[in-house]
Amino acid sequence: MTFDPVAILTAFGLIFLAELPDKTMFASLAMGTRMRPLYVWFGTSTAFIVHVAIAVSAGSLLSLLPNMAVKLVSAALFAFGAFVLLRSGDDDEGDADAKIVTGFWPVYTTAFMAVFISEWGDLTQITTANLAAANGWLPTAIGSAVALMSVSALALVAGQFIAKRVPLKTVQRIGALCMAGLAVWTLIEAFTG
Repeated sequence: MTFDPVAILTAFGLIFLAELPDKTMFASLAMGTRMRPLYVWFGTSTAFIVHVAIAVSAGSLLSLLPNMAVKLVSAALFAFGAFVLLRSGDDDEGDADAKIVTGFWPVYTTAFMAVFISEWGDLTQITTANLAAANGWLPTAIGSAVALMSVSALALVAGQFIAKRVPLKTVQRIGALCMAGLAVWTLIEAFTG
């Protein structure tokens, strides 16, 4: 296996652009307004690395997973996230630290599971599998993983910027609306795609 910088850049560019408008980018943004961004990033990054490893090693086997079940579980997780954000909107805003979920494992696990489940059979996973078949697994894995982790970091920075300038209840309501929208979007994908 040779180190091919062109294949790495190709994978990075394609996956970065494909992930920008993706639901997991918006989920990262929403989680970043409520949870410690670095912990969220560790969770999302780990899930992305696992998906990249699966995509480059299993490639075409991804299409064998039951798409409907994956989409329904993903929709339920997004709906649960919306419920949690709306429910936490009743919290006192007086303490600036009250808006942040601080425990590493709860944040990490939430972020990991949200991305891990929702990325099954996603365009970026399928693209990664196709690129691995054409350009080799190592450069594709490097480029794809760095692209996905970069998009998550970008979403988390945007989430923190928003959280510092917009009242907490507004952020929570918008985050809940985004999560509810993602749940509906995923349900539509489950029944139409």
